[in-house]
Amino acid sequence: MSPEIRSERKYLEILRILAESHEPLGAKRLSEKMAERGFVLSDRAVQYYLQYLDETGFTKKVGNRGRILTEAGTAESERALVDERIGFIISRLEQLAFQSTFDPATGTGSVAYNLSFVREEDLGGVTAAFDEVAAAGYGFLNTYLIIDSDPRIPEGHTGIITACSVTLDGVLQKTGIPARLEYAGRFAVDNDGPARFLDLIGYRGTSVDPLHLFISAGLTSINRLVTTRSGVALANVREVPAAAHDRVEEAVRLMAKCGFVFPAGGGTGGFNLPEHPYRLAIVAFSGMNMVGNAIEKGYAIRTEIGAGSIPFEKIGDATGPR
Repeated sequence: MSPEIRSERKYLEILRILAESHEPLGAKRLSEKMAERGFVLSDRAVQYYLQYLDETGFTKKVGNRGRILTEAGTAESERALVDERIGFIISRLEQLAFQSTFDPATGTGSVAYNLSFVREEDLGGVTAAFDEVAAAGYGFLNTYLIIDSDPRIPEGHTGIITACSVTLDGVLQKTGIPARLEYAGRFAVDNDGPARFLDLIGYRGTSVDPLHLFISAGLTSINRLVTTRSGVALANVREVPAAAHDRVEEAVRLMAKCGFVFPAGGGTGGFNLPEHPYRLAIVAFSGMNMVGNAIEKGYAIRTEIGAGSIPFEKIGDATGPR
């Protein structure tokens, strides 16, 4: 089973374990049962996942005895795996966008992030690959944060936080612009012609995160892009009402001042996307371009997309060129 599927499966396996249990289970017992199913998680890491499931309304605490499923959690656990994952990926990203509080006018508030796990001995090479993308201007935010004290980080690994592009969706929503994340795509940049999309996968019709899929299938050439300025990177597409064009441009301008990166035209250049009389497509580079470059160089990295939110000041001035 691929690492990206396993990352999302953790939540679903916890639900299934609780569904199969006739009594509340605590983090320690859940950690043991997860290990039996091939998911090695510390008690603290399980506690982190349980907190998210509590917030979604799928689980609840029963005093000090542990967690049980709610009615909603029971219904979720009974769905087929593919059906669950189709709704789970986009719902999680949309919730994270809604919870982000970043204000580009002041450069304050929280931004959504991806969390990558890197073997300690590979950290130098991986950060060098991240720096290449940052220096070339193909990350979503050209900084990243190295952490080592998070309970989700496996033993012998280091965590790297990169900004997730759903932060943009949160910014737009906070300014009253209804944004809808639609596609992830392979975005070709060529010195001899305009940037264009080669492939698109809709978030609402897939059971695997599209960004992971493109990277694991070897369909990017990010390293060639950062060295020759001609290659294939990853980008996301969201849609807003066309009437919001001017307000979108202002939001993008303010985010750019804070260090966020957008394709030419502020992400609203049209590219080769279908035009709609009432909808405007906005393109943003994916924070996964840093990860993709490192994977192309042969490093093993596992990444949880949309892993949480973090105050902007902690990542905005962190490791890596701004």
